[in-house]
Amino acid sequence: SVQRIEKRLGQRLFERTRQGYLASDAMLAIPTHAERIESELEAARAAAFSPAQAISGRVRLTTVDAVLRGLVLPLVPSLAQRHPQLQLELRATNELMSLTKRDADIALRAIIPTSKPPDHLIGRNLGEIRFVICAPKSWSAAKRRSAIDSHDWIAPDEALPEHPSVRWRRKNFPKVLPRYLVDGVVSVADAVTAGVGVGILPLFMLDTEPRLTAISQPLDNCNSQLWLLAHPESRHLRRIAAVYQHFADGIALP
Repeated sequence: SVQRIEKRLGQRLFERTRQGYLASDAMLAIPTHAERIESELEAARAAAFSPAQAISGRVRLTTVDAVLRGLVLPLVPSLAQRHPQLQLELRATNELMSLTKRDADIALRAIIPTSKPPDHLIGRNLGEIRFVICAPKSWSAAKRRSAIDSHDWIAPDEALPEHPSVRWRRKNFPKVLPRYLVDGVVSVADAVTAGVGVGILPLFMLDTEPRLTAISQPLDNCNSQLWLLAHPESRHLRRIAAVYQHFADGIALP
């Protein structure tokens, strides 16, 4: 029981309150030590066995919806073919999941050029994400050539108020108010594809969205840097290292 374990350790693992049990500082430290032990065991196992031994286990990768659709998913089949026993958990969210708290093993994050990733993480800058104004390819050439501010706009203003596309439009087209507000960049792409209007999208999405077309050159001062990040204590686990390297090698930004 918990009480016997606490007695053997000589300290409390849980504080008993009216609301229930709360983990003590000692208890909160246990997962970190356990993961460090796992890392060391995995490193020893990797050294003892042939590199050809199958990689297995679960790897959790978090990113935003546009990066998942446009850059991650196209590389998943080749990853599965290379490591058939590997399980990949993909999470698309605009919230920053913590690698330190082990909410995820690997993160692909778009970071504005004036910022940098947290110092406690290790990572690789995969390049610049550029943005263009997009319209449905089904529109006539004349309609696509008409004044950009004459179209209905789709944007994630309320969901992502600091997104580079939102900030750029507000600065360069201050009188344009989006007619359609959506909850993310993929929703912008879906709405544009459906013929609803125009929107600003990452240039890389045009490679996987054949029904979209750019009606502008890459926009000046509208970009972000794509970083591939992992925690230093788990980065060398074989399963995490394999997934990390696969996306580091496979992602090429236009």
